[in-house]
Formats: sequence, structure tokens, C-alpha cells
Amino acid sequence: MSDNTRIEDHPILDFPARRVVTFTWEGQELRGYEGEPIAAALHAAGIKVLHTSHKSNRPRGFFCAIGNCSSCLVVVDGVPNVRACTEKLREGMRVERQVGTGPAPRARE
Repeated sequence: MSDNTRIEDHPILDFPARRVVTFTWEGQELRGYEGEPIAAALHAAGIKVLHTSHKSNRPRGFFCAIGNCSSCLVVVDGVPNVRACTEKLREGMRVERQVGTGPAPRARE
């Protein structure tokens, strides 16, 4: 998989081959590398706004990259408040922008 926002070749660092997986963002099919953070796959696809704040509805995105700031909260497979910077990408994930505090979690059947 090649696009302009990923480092594929580096003179010092080695990037091992990874499996390409398909996932959806707001219903749009995208590709990323299995095991990379969801935020990295979205950033590589040009998606910068992942969440809107609950008080003022302001756009939020990939910021701290260590799970502390909560700016990258998304809804994954119907589960709100998932930190996109620490959650690993898997085949078939359904990822959506989270608005405010997100939807109420769905009851398990």
C-alpha cells in the first residue's frame, strides 16, 4: 500500500511488511495496516477531524498519541469513547466520528 503520507523507505529505520486490512470510516471503505493505531490509518487517509467536543462542538483530532488527551475519541463497531491513538486497527472495523460524548453504548444481547 502506498500513499504520500506514509514513510515507506527510511535510511535508518526499518519498516517490516504488514498486512493491509480494510475498514470503514463513516461508511467509506479505507485501507490501513493491521495493528497500527486507528488514528494513524485515518491520518494517512487524510482524515484529521475524529471527534467534536461535548461542550462547544469544536473539532478534535490526533493530538497526544498516547491516550491521555481524549481528543481522538471515536465510535468503533458501535462502542463510543474509543481512543483512536491507542486502539489497533483490525480487518472490518466500523469507525465513526464521535459527536460530543457519543451515543449510548448498545446493550449486549
